[in-house]
Amino acid sequence: MIRLGHGRLERVVAVGAHCDDIAIGAGGTLLTMCLARPGLRVDALVLTGGGGEREREERAALGAFCPGADLRLDVHKLPDGRLPARWEEAKGAVEELRARTEPDLVLAPRADDAHQDHRVLAKLVPTAFRDHLVLGYEIAKWDGDLARPTAYQPLADGRAERKVRLLQEHYPSQRHRPWYDREAFLGLARIRGIECHARYAEAFHVTKLTLDLGD
Repeated sequence: MIRLGHGRLERVVAVGAHCDDIAIGAGGTLLTMCLARPGLRVDALVLTGGGGEREREERAALGAFCPGADLRLDVHKLPDGRLPARWEEAKGAVEELRARTEPDLVLAPRADDAHQDHRVLAKLVPTAFRDHLVLGYEIAKWDGDLARPTAYQPLADGRAERKVRLLQEHYPSQRHRPWYDREAFLGLARIRGIECHARYAEAFHVTKLTLDLGD
């Protein structure tokens, strides 16, 4: 397995269409980065769910997924499932985020996600973060849209279990959903671990990156 480290990592952006998207798609990676780098700045943006129970869940959850980080979270009130029709407002939120940070890494939905809200956000991110490494996270769903990833973050012993525990603890509004369970989350993490010679992993899609391998 070929490994390329990022090197200096001081600022991260994480964006989601819905409360829980970031934690489901990249919660283990956030835990890994924040535990390794106390004080890491994490600017997070969620486009829907603001002002109610979902926002309260998200604030508590991302606080737990980003231990010791300088977390700055904005949760907007755009309508769930209607982001294609609210493109201008979604773009404005992404551009506002870009104006206040210069991240080393961006975590966002992957561009070919079947959910229309995820897909709109995924397409907006590179229009604002044009010269940044963007890792597109995956979320398993009824549509069966999982594809072949191009990058992996192995999860250390116990970290995948910790991710699942935090998901169950902090998003009680989602527990009734048939796909929202321990077996689904750990099962996908185990498959991605097999693919990168680890026990568990999170997988990402990278559209473009520049290598710096020395002179």
